[in-house]
Amino acid sequence: MPDIRRAVSSTALVLNQTYEPLCVVSVRRAAILLLAAKAVCVADGDGFLHSAREELPVPLVIRLTRYVRVPYRAHVGLSRRAIFARDGWRCAYCKGPAETIDHVMPRSRGGRHAWENVVAACARCNHTKGDRTPAELGWRLHATLAAPKGLAWRVLGHRTPDPRWADWLDLPRAA
Repeated sequence: MPDIRRAVSSTALVLNQTYEPLCVVSVRRAAILLLAAKAVCVADGDGFLHSAREELPVPLVIRLTRYVRVPYRAHVGLSRRAIFARDGWRCAYCKGPAETIDHVMPRSRGGRHAWENVVAACARCNHTKGDRTPAELGWRLHATLAAPKGLAWRVLGHRTPDPRWADWLDLPRAA
């Protein structure tokens, strides 16, 4: 018997009527959309959801039955968690585990709080750097200073995608 608590706490990818990825919702929300006939299941996940009279496969990917016009979001929102995800949870200076964020050009010197100026850093490197630039210390950056691009970043943000969503999000397939 599948663990329903695990299934209910997982997520499902929502596609527009045109199969364009829109967002990620809880399995519970996806099941409600399916039962209300507002969506159809495109791919099943693991296990089943049970009610008194019905048994429904856990939805992995659902497609809306009506087209939803969504304004195009050209940029990915800047957040602490997104910076860590972009930099692989590694310090941009020493490649150790990152715990803080750092402004490459310090804000005290006019540096902006933008993707092109913020990196993940370990507490030691961040404290040592202080309000100086990496060039003043002779340090090299090991991170890309750019906003993340791609469909997966626009739809998921910093969340780790389910590898089974690869076909719909243009993700590289696992070997």
